[in-house]
Amino acid sequence: MPSTTPAYNLKVVLKETGLAADTLRAWERRYGLPVPQRTPGGHRLYSERDIHTIKWLMARQAEGLSISRAVDLWNEQTASGTDPLTGLSPATLTSIQISPANSSETTLDAMRGTWVKACLNYNETSAEQTLNQAFSLFPVEAVCVEVLQKGLSEIGNLWYENHASVQQEHFASGLAMRRLDALLISSPPPSRSQTILVGCPANEWHTFTPLMLSLFLRRRGFSVIYLGANVPVERFEETVRAVRAVLVILVSQTLTSAASLQSAAFALNGKGINVGYGGRIFNIRPEITRHIDGHYLGGDVMASLEEVETILNGKRKSVQILAASQEYVAAHQFFTSRRADIELTLKSLVNPLAISTESFQTGLGFLGDNIAAALQLGDMNHVSDEMKWVKFLLHAYQRPDEELILFIDAYAEAVNQHINGSGKPIFEWLAAEAQKLKTQ
Repeated sequence: MPSTTPAYNLKVVLKETGLAADTLRAWERRYGLPVPQRTPGGHRLYSERDIHTIKWLMARQAEGLSISRAVDLWNEQTASGTDPLTGLSPATLTSIQISPANSSETTLDAMRGTWVKACLNYNETSAEQTLNQAFSLFPVEAVCVEVLQKGLSEIGNLWYENHASVQQEHFASGLAMRRLDALLISSPPPSRSQTILVGCPANEWHTFTPLMLSLFLRRRGFSVIYLGANVPVERFEETVRAVRAVLVILVSQTLTSAASLQSAAFALNGKGINVGYGGRIFNIRPEITRHIDGHYLGGDVMASLEEVETILNGKRKSVQILAASQEYVAAHQFFTSRRADIELTLKSLVNPLAISTESFQTGLGFLGDNIAAALQLGDMNHVSDEMKWVKFLLHAYQRPDEELILFIDAYAEAVNQHINGSGKPIFEWLAAEAQKLKTQ
């Protein structure tokens, strides 16, 4: 058994464990672990057992636990009469050591910068160490939002500007999702009776935000069932019945999945199921919320938590939902039924672009999906923000905006050929987009 005699000063402990001094002080102040003795002059003295305790906590962090949950686990074991250090060999404890974070700054902004840099360099060890330090100093919610969510957004912007590769973006996303999974698994059992379902509607594959929201709700004591990406509305209905959920939360990041969310919310509300929703697309185009039959949870995850509490307390007021105009309904029906013909005609009208066939087909599919979604949601202007992706594709191949103008004009001609006057909302929007490019 490790000695409990206080014999080591702070410098020795930091060298032995690799933990930062401010991190160790934060653990002592917030969680009461370890508990060093004091010399008559007020200096800390640690025992061998204190050092082993620190390493045990670090090992739990390396497994994905937050420091608060690791301390809870330590306290649970000691309260039951079990010594957490029993059975651990000296060799095992010696191997539990991390290097100090590269940055001497311990603000969340500095840690986010360190984490982003580590991800861009594919340095998994440094990225994980940075997160361990962040979770040891700050609340779980703050680290998830300020380091992980904002860090992923920064890397996404770098990719969009062609300063980061898709591999770097996927590497960072993988690390972030793995940490959220570990935190969710290690969350304490529910302390409240309500069950909430969280997931993405059909055609939505971005799962970071709903997973993070699930974690935060779980930490508030709710029983949360996370269903993941691309969930058909029938699966939500089945699960609500099976677990008697009081609320379904849907998250959409894109215009196309917002249209799927609209359909899902309408179907669920029709069966008396409470629906809350949010996501990136509603921050970009807030007017879409006027067409969704559900409770908008706000522009960020922390605001969403308060909205959930309001809904479950029965204090949320109903909102008047706007329907798409008859002109848009007709255009949507004609476009979706004739889309294949429109795209075939477009290919015959457009001269071969200096981009790959696969990329052209992807861009064409992307545009068609967004036009259909905008028609369903009652405003073609929703597509304008998404057109940046098409521009980025051309610029990535060093093609001028003139080619995009020719593409838009050809698309308008193909629409006019196949659905004529019924495609007026599409035709007018395409003409406006072409005019914007011509006057730039």
